[in-house]
Amino acid sequence: MSKKVDEAKKRSTQIVPVIGMTESVGAELLSTMKKLGIVRSESYNKLGSINHWSLDWKKAYPEVRSFRTPESLGLPSKLMEWTVSDVAKAITAQQAACTEAVIKKIYKRFSGKDNQKRRKELCKQLKTLAFLDNPLLHRLVRKEFQRGHSWVKNQIVYQQGGYSCKRLSRNTYQLELAGLRRGKINRIIVKSNRKIKGQIRLIYNKLLQRFEIHFLVNHGTAEIPSERRSIGVDKGYTEAFYDSDGQAHGKGLGYATTAKSDRICSKNRKRGKLWALHKKLEKLDPAKSTRILKNNLTRKTENKRYKQDQSKLAAIIGAASKSLFNGESLKVFSEDLTRQFTNKRQSKAASRKLNSWIKGKMRDSLQKWANWTGSVVTEVQPSYTSQVDSRNGTLLGKRTGDNFTGFDGVVLQADHNAAKNVLDRGTDKDITRYMSKAEVQAVLLRRTARFLCMNGTESARCS
Repeated sequence: MSKKVDEAKKRSTQIVPVIGMTESVGAELLSTMKKLGIVRSESYNKLGSINHWSLDWKKAYPEVRSFRTPESLGLPSKLMEWTVSDVAKAITAQQAACTEAVIKKIYKRFSGKDNQKRRKELCKQLKTLAFLDNPLLHRLVRKEFQRGHSWVKNQIVYQQGGYSCKRLSRNTYQLELAGLRRGKINRIIVKSNRKIKGQIRLIYNKLLQRFEIHFLVNHGTAEIPSERRSIGVDKGYTEAFYDSDGQAHGKGLGYATTAKSDRICSKNRKRGKLWALHKKLEKLDPAKSTRILKNNLTRKTENKRYKQDQSKLAAIIGAASKSLFNGESLKVFSEDLTRQFTNKRQSKAASRKLNSWIKGKMRDSLQKWANWTGSVVTEVQPSYTSQVDSRNGTLLGKRTGDNFTGFDGVVLQADHNAAKNVLDRGTDKDITRYMSKAEVQAVLLRRTARFLCMNGTESARCS
């Protein structure tokens, strides 16, 4: 039995609906959200520039208060401070994503072992404002970093000191929220299966026309052993994941994604015809044109259906991730699919089905269950993982659908073969995560030629 070295906290966000409040409380909450929307927008404009790169979120409030005071909007100081801190944390996450994208460009620009020292120095400068003095890094960050803007006017952030929670019945709790004036309390009733504590976010859901409470739930801890079993994961379309042990997870993903995509495509084609008819009748028959626009071209029903489809796909991916880890602490190697494949031509139908939301959801789901089980997810370079024969690491094979046929005629399951290649790629010192496709191809061709030489297939060329 492996020795325990640490613990991982199992955390998830829970959403509970507000089922009771007076009209005056609802009006005040909406008014407060609108005022905090101004704070959120101005905070993004102030803190979202490169000059505030790597700013500590705890020091963000004095920066914003220098030009916007809570008294000017009739807001309590604490409500404004909590909102500014929330914005600062979001900007920090955006900067981290930008840093990762720039690191990929650095590795692509300065590839090979000869440039290892220079890559390390550039990545070190990127963590601080020192990159402003480097023209190359400054240009890359300017190109990649999109200055944030916010139009969010439907939420309020409360810390633990800004509210109190009291249990009314088995699944009903009463929250007393801090109001706009000192001593003013706004009481709301929520439906929840657990007591609410910690930081909460009160959001007005425009689609469902209701208030919701979003809060973080701690489900306990998971033991992290000193040694983890390694496993490779191939992300797919027919099934969500296929691991190097030969197990498929999330088999209904492809069917559900195709059904959703085809339904939206068919519906939008019909809506396009109705929209053309509406525009044509604007002058000929304005009354009929208005009826078409009101009764046939609204998005209320479609938005509800779209949300149901997304929830279904998220449930399949979540179940697949849970099945993959199965409560075990693992060292998972998966494909890095965040890059954009701009040079690869494919049909509109394929582009519609293989949308970026699925790839991002897979990545987030894997990371969530890795945190819950004390596992580690390491992303690797995905190029040619489906074209390499996992038995010998060469390009001597061909994939056709779900089958991979080796040079010796042996047929392997294609996704299982790819998962084994992903596992091998995780410990491959010659192929790093940020290498380009051409560099990966060169390494694999050299290995293929070496394999053929060792087997006497190309003796003349080897000599």
